[in-house]
Amino acid sequence: MNLVIQQADRPDDAYMPIWAPLLAFNQKAVGDAQGVPFALTITQPDSGEVLGGLWGLSLWGSFYVGLLVVPESTRGRGLGSELMARAEAEATGRGCRQMWLDTYAFQARPFYERLGFSVFGQIDGAAPIFPRVFMQKALTTA
Repeated sequence: MNLVIQQADRPDDAYMPIWAPLLAFNQKAVGDAQGVPFALTITQPDSGEVLGGLWGLSLWGSFYVGLLVVPESTRGRGLGSELMARAEAEATGRGCRQMWLDTYAFQARPFYERLGFSVFGQIDGAAPIFPRVFMQKALTTA
């Protein structure tokens, strides 16, 4: 079989065709391979415009926080902590044993540490962006 490797003109459109066979393999190998997404949004009351929020995904007893964004003008008022507390409650309700996330040196490592997360891995590189740290927090399931 002759195959060709080429750069996709529209990478976003290529995601699902690439993901589908991996998802099928995972499903066949271990079952229940479809993650369950979760999202909370911070919106502008008048317009409904999304200004930030949290996006996560539970899979195989673990809850991944992929995005956490609080509008810069509102930081330090507890919104991030509230988002994380609500995500943790959701994760616990889903029976997850841990939450995990990643963050860069210029982002929010101290914030996550205050919430009980600890580093389990790190990728080093040039400052000010790196290191990139991977953090987790054990959960008590109901």
